[in-house]
Amino acid sequence: MPAFKPAYLIHGDDHGRIGERRSRLRSLAESQSGAQGVEVLEGEDATPEAVARALNVMTFALGRRFIIVEGTERWKDKELEPLQDALAHLPPDTTVAFFAREDSRAKAPKGLHDSIKKAGGDISAEDSVKPWELPKWVIARAKELQLTLEPDAARALVQHVGDRQQRLLRELEKLALGADEPGAQIDAAEIEELTAASAESKAWSLADALVAGDADAATRLYLALRSQGERVPGLLYWMSQRIRLAHEIAEALEAGQPASQLKRSLRMPSRAADRLIADVQRTGADRLRQAIEQIADLELASRGGAAGGESEDTAAIRTIQRIAA
Repeated sequence: MPAFKPAYLIHGDDHGRIGERRSRLRSLAESQSGAQGVEVLEGEDATPEAVARALNVMTFALGRRFIIVEGTERWKDKELEPLQDALAHLPPDTTVAFFAREDSRAKAPKGLHDSIKKAGGDISAEDSVKPWELPKWVIARAKELQLTLEPDAARALVQHVGDRQQRLLRELEKLALGADEPGAQIDAAEIEELTAASAESKAWSLADALVAGDADAATRLYLALRSQGERVPGLLYWMSQRIRLAHEIAEALEAGQPASQLKRSLRMPSRAADRLIADVQRTGADRLRQAIEQIADLELASRGGAAGGESEDTAAIRTIQRIAA
C-alpha cells in the first residue's frame, strides 16, 4: 500500500506526463478508498475557495480521503488566502493533489508552492525537454532502466520515433524488457530494428480510414498508436486536420471543381491523393461536416472528462465508430 503525503503539486509544460500522473493517482486513490473516497474539482468548480470548503467539510467516509484539483495554473496569489489557511490545518487521512498544466502565460502561483511545502507536501515539475537536449535525456532514462545507450543510439531513437518524451520512454521500456541482462548496451542498428517507426504516417492512415468509412481499420490503428504512447489530444489533432481537408475537398467537388485540379493542389503522393478524393466522393460533405463536429465534441470531452465516466479511450473509440459507420 503506497504511503501518501498530505498534499501534492504536479506542474509543468509536459501536459502528457501530467495527465498520466493524474490518472495514476486517481487509480491508486480509488483502489485504496473506493470511488466514494475521491473528489475531483475541475473547471469552474476548481477555485481556491472551493478547495478550501472541500477540505473543511466533515465527512464520515472510512479510509483516506483524496481531493484532486485541476487547473491551478489559472489561479492568482491574491485568491489563495482561504486555501492557505485550510492547507495549514489539513484534516488527518486527507490528501489533496493540485495539477497545473503550465505554459508561458499560465503558472501555478508561488503562494501555492509555499503552502504545500509548509504542509509537508511534495512538489514535482514535469517540464518538456528542449529538442537538442533529448539525446542526453534519453541516455539518462535508459540508465534508470538499466540500459546503456551511446549518444549515436540515443540520437537514432529520437530520429526514429519522434521527439515526444512519453513515446521515447515507452520505447525504452520495451527495449529494457527485451534486454538479455541489466546494463545491456543498445546500439543504433538495434534501435532501427527494434523500435516502432514514427507515428505520423500511422496517424494519417487513421484519419484516412475515418474518411473511407473503415471502422475496423481506424480502431486498430488507434489502439496501435495508443500502445506506442501517443496521446489522445495529438491523435485528435491529426484526425481533425485530415477530416477538415477532406471536407474542403468535398465542398470543392460539389461546387464543380474538377478532381484533377484538386489533386494538383494536394501535397501528397499521386496515388494517395487519388484514394483520398475517391473516399471523399463516396462520403460526401454532409457526413464529413458531422465528423468534424464529433471530433470537436471529443476534444472538449478529453479536456474536461468524458460524459458518464467514460475513459478517454472509450470515448475516442465510440467516436471513431460513429464517424466511420
